Amino acid sequence: MPYVVTEDCIKCKYMDCVETCPVSCFYEGQNMLVIHPDECIDCAACEPTCPIEAIVSDDTAAGAKWAELNRKYSAFWPRIVEKGAVPEDAKQWEKTPNKFATHFSAQAGASHVAYSQPGRSDRSKSQDTARDGDSDFA
Repeated sequence: MPYVVTEDCIKCKYMDCVETCPVSCFYEGQNMLVIHPDECIDCAACEPTCPIEAIVSDDTAAGAKWAELNRKYSAFWPRIVEKGAVPEDAKQWEKTPNKFATHFSAQAGASHVAYSQPGRSDRSKSQDTARDGDSDFA
């Protein structure tokens, strides 16, 4: 079963996981990362590198809840292969409950190290490709 990123990543976005992934299956949103479930090879290399334990297997209760969000946003957020700058206020957001409902952004990330997946249309990272918030995952 693939690994997924949970809401603990929202507004923390440490990105330690990105460089450990052998298949580059991480995608960057404005304030969190997601894993493309069809690209993840279940190696689990990313899981122990996340300092806030935001990465779990999708066969867990926590993972199952976030699997669809990871699938949905990995379809149009840019792929990221190198760790970027961590948000300055990341530490204060660690272990904050229910971040998705009030802090999730559907906007693509703007990291200088992100790039689009081959075969996808080249969209501006600032283009609004989804509405902010997503009631399907609250």
